[in-house]
Amino acid sequence: MFSFLRPYIFSLDPEAAHDLAIKSLKANILPKSFFDVEGEKLLETDLFNMKLPNPIGLAAGFDKSAEVYNSLFKFGFGFIEVGTVTPKRQLGNPKPRIFRLEKDKALINRLGFNNHGSEVISKRISNNRPDGILGINIGPNKDTKNKEDDYFTCLTKLAIYSNYITINISSPNTEGLRNFHDQSEMEKLLVGLNKIKKDKKIDQPIAIKLSPDIDDSDVSRIVELIKRYSIQGIIISNTTDSNRDNLSDVKKNEVGGLSGQPLKDISTNLIKKFYKDTKGKIKIIGVGGVDSGQSAFEKIAAGADAVQLYTGMIYKGPGIVKDIKKELISILKKENFENISQAIGINAWPTNLQELYSSRKIYV
Repeated sequence: MFSFLRPYIFSLDPEAAHDLAIKSLKANILPKSFFDVEGEKLLETDLFNMKLPNPIGLAAGFDKSAEVYNSLFKFGFGFIEVGTVTPKRQLGNPKPRIFRLEKDKALINRLGFNNHGSEVISKRISNNRPDGILGINIGPNKDTKNKEDDYFTCLTKLAIYSNYITINISSPNTEGLRNFHDQSEMEKLLVGLNKIKKDKKIDQPIAIKLSPDIDDSDVSRIVELIKRYSIQGIIISNTTDSNRDNLSDVKKNEVGGLSGQPLKDISTNLIKKFYKDTKGKIKIIGVGGVDSGQSAFEKIAAGADAVQLYTGMIYKGPGIVKDIKKELISILKKENFENISQAIGINAWPTNLQELYSSRKIYV
């Protein structure tokens, strides 16, 4: 079906096509059974002490204002992340601000956290109970001087409506946001988040979404801070604002964050580094270039407990989730895995350690 509709969809401006998709999904008429997969029990896994039917999630950025998450669950996602949500409603950056790089199977966006704001979104979720595990991605408004205060506001307002909260410190489209990767700024933010959790008795786990453009030397420093302040998860990674040299599309130099296939190996390699540094003790969600069972498996084998996609669905349609799950199940059966969790991190170690853990039944 999507292959038939794709020429029309791709004839539209990317943001117009996205708005049309949101309007269509609001009808919520697709039967869930259409996306069922036989043998999915092999994909059951754990994330933040919550059981997932499968490790395939939808990344933040598609359902920015939490309007259609229950329709999206019908596609077969194991979990969905909405947002990025800011305290106040925000229109985002001037249009055009989304660009398809079809030759590279990629997108560039400079949306700028356009969303309906925490007040509207909290009421929306309260009135429409999620049919699955729902994460809420939060960030600051563009014109806020003390950006950490906006994270505290959103955490306080939205945590109760979520299964987990993602702290987005890595979008390249909000000026100064990536400064939170610096030692002092990150520590100040994490101290404040912990205080809010304690004072407000918030139990929801917190994940930090990182940039793919960090240096190797940053990994251990970030891991140390995450451990010190009991952050439960890392999302690797957001879009990149560099890495354009090998792209073919004429739109490759548009300002904004690059997602899709060009990010696949970059994020997978970064997952491997964080997994080794954390020794698998902190949950990792892998994002970037996931558009097949094989690409999802590569991220899991590098150390991701679960993966997310967005750009892949733009290019392959909603059936991508079913296709990924079917291919993952095939890979697991071929390699004699009893469950997807046994594959986590098997390719993160040197060859001799891979051989040591070749039973794939030892959690490392």
